[in-house]
Amino acid sequence: MQMRLMLLGGGNALGQALIRLGAEDDIGFLAPRPPEGGWDATSLTLLLDETRPDVVVNLAYYFDWFQAESVSAERFAPQERAVERLAELCQHHSIRLVQPSSYRVFDGSRATAYSEKEEQVPLGLRGQALWRIEQSVRAACPRHVLIRFGWLLDASAEGLLGRFLNRAEHEAELFLADDRRGNPTPIDDAARVLIAVLKQLDCQAPLWGTYHYGGYEATTSLALGQAVLTEAKAFRQLAVQEVGAQAHAARPDVADEPQHAVLACKKILHTFGIKPRAWRAGLPSLLDRYYRHA
Repeated sequence: MQMRLMLLGGGNALGQALIRLGAEDDIGFLAPRPPEGGWDATSLTLLLDETRPDVVVNLAYYFDWFQAESVSAERFAPQERAVERLAELCQHHSIRLVQPSSYRVFDGSRATAYSEKEEQVPLGLRGQALWRIEQSVRAACPRHVLIRFGWLLDASAEGLLGRFLNRAEHEAELFLADDRRGNPTPIDDAARVLIAVLKQLDCQAPLWGTYHYGGYEATTSLALGQAVLTEAKAFRQLAVQEVGAQAHAARPDVADEPQHAVLACKKILHTFGIKPRAWRAGLPSLLDRYYRHA
């Protein structure tokens, strides 16, 4: 790798997976420790003025964007300003920006898979914040790669998967929507995609724009929960044996979570040669990592 790579958010689950996978290909990252209050516009300005990397991979707010159960508008506001400033700095210093986004920028009203060209009409605060962040990145930094991921699954105790497994151990029953669909995406697979994109950028390929990636085989949240439960039983005795079916409209997060969140991944395949991997194949190692650290 000839480019100097900076990773913001190297301490979170996706950042760690990216560092781990990069090391296997002798790809190293400059991963600065964030200031006590987290990265903001001022600290990012100082950082990039001093370091001048070739590429920035911005995972600084990964947990809030992809794993937190809920996030306040007051928390998103400074993150939006920080990313806007980051994009401006990248443009000023001729730095390429790799920025993650999410299926949440869509409202879920489309029963077929969303392509990159579909209109974005986000539902909740998180989707609306990510939509505004996408717009600011496009406006300020033309040399960017935005990747919208499907349902990201990591091994953190406080994340989406961790909350589900904790409830499965301690609660008598669990329900998930049988009419909500998406692309489960284990964190190691997401890291693989980012590494593949960085390798192409290292070849000076001007492949700027927005891309979708999600694990192979779209499924319902109910089927995903049942698959996770089956794997988890090999590690721990659970209070819940089966996940019950519930309508999307009856779920507590119906106002924020798109009912249909399947992403079409043809563009990233045709542009970068990245083939979707089966999400089921990634569950055993994901559950093993979760229970080793639980």
